[in-house]
Amino acid sequence: MTAKAPITQDVLTIPRKLPEGPVNLVGLTRDGLRDALLSVGTPEKQAKMRVGQIWQWIYHWGVRDFSDMTNLSKEYRALLAEHFVIALPEIVSKQVSADGTRKYLVRIAGGHEVETVYIPEADRGTLCISSQVGCTLTCSFCHTGTQKLVRNLTAGEIVGQVMLARDDLGEWPEPGAPKDETRLLSNIVLMGMGEPLYNFESVRDAMKIAMDGEGIALSRRRITLSTSGVVPEIARCAEEIGCLMAVSFHATTDEVRDKLVPINKRWNIKALLDALREYPRLSNSERITFEYVMLKGVNDSDADARRLVKLIAGIPAKINLIPFNEWPGAPYERSDWERIEAFADIVYKAGYASPIRTPRGEDIMAACGQLKSATERARKSRAEIAAEAGL
Repeated sequence: MTAKAPITQDVLTIPRKLPEGPVNLVGLTRDGLRDALLSVGTPEKQAKMRVGQIWQWIYHWGVRDFSDMTNLSKEYRALLAEHFVIALPEIVSKQVSADGTRKYLVRIAGGHEVETVYIPEADRGTLCISSQVGCTLTCSFCHTGTQKLVRNLTAGEIVGQVMLARDDLGEWPEPGAPKDETRLLSNIVLMGMGEPLYNFESVRDAMKIAMDGEGIALSRRRITLSTSGVVPEIARCAEEIGCLMAVSFHATTDEVRDKLVPINKRWNIKALLDALREYPRLSNSERITFEYVMLKGVNDSDADARRLVKLIAGIPAKINLIPFNEWPGAPYERSDWERIEAFADIVYKAGYASPIRTPRGEDIMAACGQLKSATERARKSRAEIAAEAGL
């Protein structure tokens, strides 16, 4: 019996070959960095030490210039500068919401753009990062899903979003300064543009870098990956990443979920829940987060709430209720606040935490389900204008 091939998408998801030139060290695993250093003549017996030194300079100190790596000889620094770069995606623009949320429009290789959002709260600072340019899932309530999939991000482009946010927040430590454990960027959620489990290897490598104790050093319990339900990759995520898991659930019947989250037609609610029941054991995580967007007259009835708690019975879980973040042309409306509270009360009385997520960054289109690059929005607007003019 042949082994099953990994979940993949069409050729458009494959990152385009980058121009020949210096290799970017950002995004390489420790093994990848070691191979790169050996390829330019680093002695085998020095390779492990050099990897550790360079890793700390890049991911602990946030250094971008080899000449600043003062525990390396000048000759070795020159060798590194000849063959390698330390490059991040480019911040094209930054918007700051009235509530302090920051949304970055980020340009990656090939001129493509994604969006990254930083959400400050009293007890944490959460960075919502993207894993694909666009999205293939076309969830009907999600603005990002109206943008066509272009390609997967590389590991460097994914962890690069974390690094550029730390740049903007001024959070890299200063040599010689007293150690400060305060974290402005304390949590990562893979809830931006794209389906993370359709770009598994790059997401895994980027999160391994973010979790490495000699660099950015975020606990795996501070990282949450959100999937719409790519069932075959869920166990792999538990074993190879081990972060917390969130699932975009949003409906309690296959009929409704098929419309809201079309991937349900491939892996239905039962298949998804069967995979999720195993996740806490495989990953040693406490519980699964079920994300549930509240859509007026669609999925917000008392009957839906009762079905929801029955479906997830036996799964360590919390349920995030998300008031729908409306966007221009959206086919749905936000549930009334009284309806959301009544739904939450049924879930809470069944023994599940059911926080109602406070919409953040709505004034800059940074709220959940609203991410879509400014370039893509502008392009669509021009096309609509041309169509209306009969051009």
